[in-house]
Amino acid sequence: MSDETYPPREPLLRSLVGAILRRARLRQGRTLAEVAAAARMSTAYLSEVERGRKEASSEVLASVCGALGIGLVDLVGDAHLTLATVETQRGEARVLKNIGERGAAVGPAAGAGPVVTTDAVLLAA
Repeated sequence: MSDETYPPREPLLRSLVGAILRRARLRQGRTLAEVAAAARMSTAYLSEVERGRKEASSEVLASVCGALGIGLVDLVGDAHLTLATVETQRGEARVLKNIGERGAAVGPAAGAGPVVTTDAVLLAA
């Protein structure tokens, strides 16, 4: 019998965030020490965040994103895509309610992709 669970379990958000930050750092060819110094935190703490061992505050995440030159929205967007993929694999669809004001555009700028104009957004089908 396999240790894998079916359907797949949702990953912990701190693990997702840490993995995304690590991938961004490695793509840039930077060391933990370089990014930690730029983010004004210890190398050990950044390592713990990257490994999903520490639940980073929004201030810490903003600081690390700034040090990496990525937007917090990119970090959250990548985490969303991963979670939506897991939901799809589980065969479940989730609907977020009350995103933005009714009738207000939510999402990318006009012409850059789909714009949501209702109060519900389908995350995964």
